[in-house]
Amino acid sequence: MTVPVQTGAAGFLARYEGLKDHLPGARKPWLNALRADAAAHFAARGFPTRRIEQWKYTDLAPLAQASFAEPLTMVDGTIALPPAHAPHRAVFVDGRFRADLSTLDGLAFGAQGLAQHLNQAEVPLGALAKPDSEPLTALNTMLFEDGLFLDVPAGVDGGLLELISVAVDPGRPFAFHPRHLLRLGAGARLTLIETAIGAGTCLHNPVFEIDVAEGATLTHGRMLQEAATVFHLSTIYARIAAEGTYDNFTVAAGPRLTRNEIHAALVGPRAACHMNGAQMASEGQHVDTTTSLDHAAPDCASRQTYKTVLAGRSRGVFQGKILVRREAQKTDGYQMNQALLLSEDAEIDSKPQLEIYADDVKCSHGATVGALDPDSLFYLRARGIPEAQAKAMLVEAFLHEAVETVTDETLRGALTRALDAWWARQGAPTGAAA
Repeated sequence: MTVPVQTGAAGFLARYEGLKDHLPGARKPWLNALRADAAAHFAARGFPTRRIEQWKYTDLAPLAQASFAEPLTMVDGTIALPPAHAPHRAVFVDGRFRADLSTLDGLAFGAQGLAQHLNQAEVPLGALAKPDSEPLTALNTMLFEDGLFLDVPAGVDGGLLELISVAVDPGRPFAFHPRHLLRLGAGARLTLIETAIGAGTCLHNPVFEIDVAEGATLTHGRMLQEAATVFHLSTIYARIAAEGTYDNFTVAAGPRLTRNEIHAALVGPRAACHMNGAQMASEGQHVDTTTSLDHAAPDCASRQTYKTVLAGRSRGVFQGKILVRREAQKTDGYQMNQALLLSEDAEIDSKPQLEIYADDVKCSHGATVGALDPDSLFYLRARGIPEAQAKAMLVEAFLHEAVETVTDETLRGALTRALDAWWARQGAPTGAAA
């Protein structure tokens, strides 16, 4: 098998043509058709450019000019994993499920690698994702090899589960595109703690399809902590039925370029969605949170609070759209993003959007951008606290305020440690917020 080496979109399309007969599910006509359709859309659009409104502030030109290869062989040897937050974890190395590193025995629900599940049953893959309008989802659909398939039956409390993604540097640019399908039955509950780590020049392009049934609750904590050479472009599609809840909290603190894109649809009465997070960047890094919340049923509620800290010559983006359809009366929507700039060279672009067609709603949004409060800094300095430590205390307090909204203690602890780890990498005094 020969895989041509080309750059950008042409390179990925060439690899799809070379690999398509060997990808998981290649004997399933419906999946082949789904991949071929996605490839056609990706061929027509290529990588998004800044001429597209949703990508106006994030430039993917470095990807369009680079050549990536898929990690064709499984990685052997020792893999360094982060400390466990839960007794059960699903581990993926370069996007492929590793049963030998995972601990899934004893779970009260189904969880396994998607590639394995594809060979056992039909799966609702593609039910929520939109490869026709979102090129990165098209890229994922045509080239995904594996991912997490998770099915929590109705009424089951699944407890805690970790999803660990590790990128192992093979010494050349590489890409992987995991596809994760999460399904919670009526009244089910689960807390998923996701951690992405790894090194090397790579593109990590995961897509999540999340279906939360009536009265179910999924709490999804994400810690994107890959090396500063990684492009992390993730897209989440979530559908929340009546009285269901999807809670998402993302810490983006590491990659060279991070795009955290979430599309959530509230499709049943009294459904709720909370999308919160903290994103940080330092010299040369770019971090982008883009959300789309579709209120499509009455009496639903949504909350979004994002905090951004930028140091050195870095750039941050927040784009958040709330759509309230005509039938979504009694909608309660709130969105806030706040940015703290630690350098004159740092830059933030903020674009909140409200699009409302119902007439009995309560929706609001706000945005703030600023530097450290000089009065607070003076107050701390006047009490003998060194300037560096005083600044660190103020920044940590700003970030930790976002995490306080997380009710699960285990998840809140993991997110707090992720924030502290980023701040420690900036050379801040340790224990500044103590």
